Amino acid sequence: MNIKNLIITAVIERLDDVLNFVNEILDTMNCPLKVQMQINIAVEEIYVNIAHYAYGREQGEAEIIVRTFDDPKAVEIDFKDKGKYFDPLAKPDPDTTLTAEERDIGGLGILMIKKSMDDVTYKYRDGQNILTIRKNF
Repeated sequence: MNIKNLIITAVIERLDDVLNFVNEILDTMNCPLKVQMQINIAVEEIYVNIAHYAYGREQGEAEIIVRTFDDPKAVEIDFKDKGKYFDPLAKPDPDTTLTAEERDIGGLGILMIKKSMDDVTYKYRDGQNILTIRKNF
């Protein structure tokens, strides 16, 4: 297992830095393009939510920790922030059989992540939100 981390100011303008960090690691693993795209969508969704909502009007940091595994090939990514407590997995999945007008706002991003990743977990520890995604390939 290899571990790399990035600590970054959680602002939307740093999204490309986060994606570049993750993609450089995935490239060294010869990650298939389809899997890399799924991971990129999940990373973008999670990071943008941290940047927009974790700290309210204040500014804070996000830490992205990437763990890679060789046998079987897999990647786990932790997203940590010290913003307000928020468990994105606590809310029931939106009913996608309803029209957009009938559905409550929110929840589609995390549903998409849950469907495209092999595992998604959340914990709150030491004053930090920690959302972990795992993708095998």
